[in-house]
Amino acid sequence: MTSTETYTPDPRRWRALSVTLAAGFMTLLDVSIVSVALPSIQQGLGTNPAGAQWVVSGYALTFGLALVPAGRLGDAFGRRRMFLISLTAFVLFSAACGAAPTIGPLVVARLLQGLAAGCLAPQNSGLIQNLFRGAERGRAFGFFGATVGISTAAGPIVGGLLLAAFGEPDGWRWIFYVNVPIGVLAVVLAARLVPKVGTGGDRKPIDWTGAALLGTAVLALLFPLVQAESGGVARYWWLFPIGAVLAGAFLWWERRELQRRREPLLDLRLITETSGYACGALIGMVYFTGFSGVWIVFAQFFQSGLGYTPLQSGLSVTAFAVGSAVSAVVAGRLVERYGRRLTVFGLSLVTLGIAAAAVILLLVPGDVAGLCVAPALLVGGIGGGFVISPNVTMTLRNVPVRMAGSAGGALQTGQRVGAAIGTALVAGVFYGVLAAAGRSYPAAIAGALGLAVLTTAVALAVAVVDLRHEGGGTVPEPSEHHVSHD
Repeated sequence: MTSTETYTPDPRRWRALSVTLAAGFMTLLDVSIVSVALPSIQQGLGTNPAGAQWVVSGYALTFGLALVPAGRLGDAFGRRRMFLISLTAFVLFSAACGAAPTIGPLVVARLLQGLAAGCLAPQNSGLIQNLFRGAERGRAFGFFGATVGISTAAGPIVGGLLLAAFGEPDGWRWIFYVNVPIGVLAVVLAARLVPKVGTGGDRKPIDWTGAALLGTAVLALLFPLVQAESGGVARYWWLFPIGAVLAGAFLWWERRELQRRREPLLDLRLITETSGYACGALIGMVYFTGFSGVWIVFAQFFQSGLGYTPLQSGLSVTAFAVGSAVSAVVAGRLVERYGRRLTVFGLSLVTLGIAAAAVILLLVPGDVAGLCVAPALLVGGIGGGFVISPNVTMTLRNVPVRMAGSAGGALQTGQRVGAAIGTALVAGVFYGVLAAAGRSYPAAIAGALGLAVLTTAVALAVAVVDLRHEGGGTVPEPSEHHVSHD
């Protein structure tokens, strides 16, 4: 381990970050962009809603399964190599999705596309750990946090624009085809600009037993949730206790690997000894539980309840994406000074914004709902930018470089699990209230957003506890590993 004085910044680091974040935005966008295209997919391929739903849920499932093992592979074999392989695979499977003749090949291609996206995602945070130090790292994580937040919020907007441009019944294909030219350009630029960086440790055997235990645990926990809209929770509830047992077995095995002085898949010292990691990961998971679920119910409210087109529905939530884009970049510059206080401030704004949106949509006429809710969503979006960006920085800043990939993968795995839980719960409340309130869409959206407010309030409480524990929450300067070239 060396001090920061020995660190020599790579002159290509900001250009490399731009390329990797563009690729990361593309893969994260595909989590939500397809939701608005499901009717088009059903019409174009002549499939039923259950088959079309797998196009969304299958991607989310394999994305979540790949994150931690892929992060560990990046730690062991090089993040640049893993990034280029994963991005190339993502482009190829995107083309396969767009060309799929029937629902079966489309679902298979989406599963593989999600796997490639999950392999790419943790390399982004790992590369930031390698390439940046000090205040620059806070700024870089600010851009990374903006990418995570905006990609989720922008999915319905971009999907609506593409469907409006290419129409029915094959407009959905361009949601996948658009990835191809962007992805090819990103591969070429990444090969030129992303440097080969060391991971701060020797290459050791991969913990395949841990990977198998974690993979089956995540699969058991996520599978019922991604099938929630078709009754998956009721049919597959028995997978939850199995998943809990497998998760316990995974933790036991990882602790055993540490005791035997082997390299575990997920070093548990990240949770027990790394300042800020455990609390930050919990905040991220709980926040994504409420944050991710609202976009599906917004789409249902505007399209099914008010008769908006996919484009009009997407534009109705644009204020959140705009607010998040601006504040996330600002937050990246402020996190060195204010630390966890930014997260508390952001979560307060998100809670206020979503609560105001629930009241507005419950009371205003449908023909002006999209316009009236914009100020509340803008407040929520500004808060969201102050949540994700600083929380990523606070969570990963003190992680040793040799564990950066697996730490980033574990953080995003928690977010994916939270997103799956939130989507199931928030959508469940929406449809439950809709049935109980005589098909009242305003009551349904208010009830669903109320649950999102409650979830965000829990994340806020965790952040306040962490702020008080840290005595102000500013970010200390961590010790560093020198960036080496292999």
